Amino acid sequence: MRSLVKTSAAAGLTAGIGALASQDVNTRWYRKLSKPPFQPPSVAFPIVWTALYSDVAISSAVVVDRLHEQGRHIDAAAFERALYLNLVLNGSWTWVFFKAHRLDAATATAGALTLSCVDLVRRAQPGSPIASTALVPYAAWCAFATVLSAAIWRRNRWPQN
Repeated sequence: MRSLVKTSAAAGLTAGIGALASQDVNTRWYRKLSKPPFQPPSVAFPIVWTALYSDVAISSAVVVDRLHEQGRHIDAAAFERALYLNLVLNGSWTWVFFKAHRLDAATATAGALTLSCVDLVRRAQPGSPIASTALVPYAAWCAFATVLSAAIWRRNRWPQN
């Protein structure tokens, strides 16, 4: 598990960046947004994200280490690059949504994040089918977040400032 320190640090940094941007979720702007009935309660988000970031860190470390053990160093490096891009997209969404108040751009970012998650699942498969499967809940949650983000955008089409 040589890679666990790196993947844990990257996931932890992403979680911290997201937490900074979303610490004021009770702002007037956010409270005024019309939200769909399927939005989970606020308490669910930190619980789910903590579990998912842990999953991403551990599963990604397994994949990278296994690819290196298989002599697939180029694939391991490509997976790491894809992971870091994924985490940049992940951390960006919170800033775009909560700080910039750009519901359109947040939805696009969430969509790109979901595609990136699916790509991680695909890239993980040769290194560790089990770790690949373990990344599926992350992709599923990000897909749900994309649908939620799009629904909020659709319900709140006024100028975003």
